[in-house]
Amino acid sequence: MPNIKAWVISLRLRTLPLALSTIFMGSFLAVDSDTFRWSVLIWASLTTLFLQILSNLANDYGDALSGADNDEREGPRRALQQGAITLKQMKVAISTTALLALISGLTLIFISLQGNHLYAFAFFLMGIAAIAAAIRYTVGRNPYGYRGLGDFYVYLFFGLMGVGGTFFLHSGYWDWSVLLPATAVGFFSTGVLNLNNTRDIESDKKSGKKTLPVMMGRKNAALYHSFLLLSGWTAMVIWLLIYESRPGAWLVFLSMPLFVKNIIAIFRFDAPSAKLDPELRNLSLGTLLFVLLYGIGVF
Repeated sequence: MPNIKAWVISLRLRTLPLALSTIFMGSFLAVDSDTFRWSVLIWASLTTLFLQILSNLANDYGDALSGADNDEREGPRRALQQGAITLKQMKVAISTTALLALISGLTLIFISLQGNHLYAFAFFLMGIAAIAAAIRYTVGRNPYGYRGLGDFYVYLFFGLMGVGGTFFLHSGYWDWSVLLPATAVGFFSTGVLNLNNTRDIESDKKSGKKTLPVMMGRKNAALYHSFLLLSGWTAMVIWLLIYESRPGAWLVFLSMPLFVKNIIAIFRFDAPSAKLDPELRNLSLGTLLFVLLYGIGVF
């Protein structure tokens, strides 16, 4: 039983709603254009869940090897850090999850792009890139998460590729306007990473993990966080004003208080960094609520 609990901790279930937000937004945009398919939603959701779990496991593994997960870290103690899971067991779990993500992704491509070999090959390459990015965040030589590049990749995979790619798999065509809601979800997702890195700023400094908050400092990290959330909302408002004709889509504004609360929390410089930990969950769930409210409005 303790081992099961350790694996549940390593899966980081609270990160999964954020991953699903990406797929749901792309799918709701497909509803808005009358191209929605349930099969795409189901397989895209499975694939992104496997990719997120893969990223979480690989993150634990990489941080354990580098020493970034230590007793000075403010967040929850990791299973590898406590010795509840061995490095060998984690490597097996990472390999298994990567295989499941590949199988699920190939199934998604097959049911979505039958007969279009060029697009299928392009999405296959994107899938391989997503698997590699999930692992290479903290694993391998010179991982990009230790060089301040994590934010860019989160925006890319949770925003542009995640939302835009899901819409394409539903519809079979590209629409540049979807970059606006994709940017909203991408910036909100990047905000979750920024909160995480701001919380861990002191321990990351000592372990040599150069995240953006480490490089720019605590106060600038708070300003950057405000930029991400406010820019995300700006992108969505532009979308609603120019491209969205259904009044119900404006329901997204019911989620705005959660984002305002999040910005206020990161500007409390006198509070311990550990106080930011609940805000990770709040922003993840706030992003999911934002997406679901949009979906309710367009269905």
